[in-house]
Amino acid sequence: MKMKKFINNPENLTDELLDGLAAANRDIIHRGEENMIINNALEGADRVTIVTQGGSGHEPAISGFVGEGMVDISVVGDIFAAPGPQACVDAIKLADKGKGVLYIVLNHAGDMLTGNLTMKQCKKLGLNVVKVVTQEDVSNAPRENADDRRGLVGCIPTYKIAGAAAAEGKSLEEVAAIAQRFADNMATLAVAVRGATHPSTGAALADLGEDDMEIGMGQHGEGGGGRQPMKSADETAEIMVNALLKDIGIQSGEKVMLIINGSGATTLMEQLIIYRKCEQILKEKNIEIVANYVGELLTVQEQAGFQMFMARMDDELLRLWNAPCHTPYLTKK
Repeated sequence: MKMKKFINNPENLTDELLDGLAAANRDIIHRGEENMIINNALEGADRVTIVTQGGSGHEPAISGFVGEGMVDISVVGDIFAAPGPQACVDAIKLADKGKGVLYIVLNHAGDMLTGNLTMKQCKKLGLNVVKVVTQEDVSNAPRENADDRRGLVGCIPTYKIAGAAAAEGKSLEEVAAIAQRFADNMATLAVAVRGATHPSTGAALADLGEDDMEIGMGQHGEGGGGRQPMKSADETAEIMVNALLKDIGIQSGEKVMLIINGSGATTLMEQLIIYRKCEQILKEKNIEIVANYVGELLTVQEQAGFQMFMARMDDELLRLWNAPCHTPYLTKK
């Protein structure tokens, strides 16, 4: 099937989308060198600053969350590809306003390679940086092997909570510890009913049968071992909620954040139907949803499906989640 997309030369996709993002949000962000998207308020930031990195093609992630109260600089790679370490080192140097830099990396092979090389270089240069890795996909490794877990939508609430902690004037060690505590208590499970295509080449990232769905599919079409016949919204929600509760060990009386993140081609109608069932299940188990989001935060082009994210919450994390922020795709007043 021929790919239909409103694009120009496939080689210019990342360049043109970053131009568009910056042009549409001039009051919040601007484009820097080496495919950086930069918070306009960075220049006067007398606090810990936050840098992240990742491939393009997952919009609004990651650059749509650059701005006050979240990320200060995102370093963007080509479609589904990590940027190089030199650009990340340059971003960290640019971001550092004397209070140190938190560097948030999603656990994917290319991103981790870049992240490790970046940290090595930062150490040589004597830069004050702490790296936090988000790795919360429950489908491809057990919790005791967390280093093998992929980073999914959990990076977005991590940016929000870390950004709010930095805005409160906390030290780099404190901001990193809060981000790590949140990251250690979160879990995501994805489901797909149709794979995406690579927008540059038109190649299919995953092939799912007409009547199949796959619970556990990764961001780039990686298998999750959960292929099964298509199920209803309620049945799917039940399987996924129970898997997340079990993974984090959430008990009756606890408080959670719940996010239903559309993968790109799943309607808001479907996402809301799923959320409704999740809330019913959690209420029955005496688990309170104190923070939530339903919509697209991190997509995979036209992949059909969604990611369900859950995190254990406490009063401090809830305060930080609710703190003000102003970015192109998330604003809280």
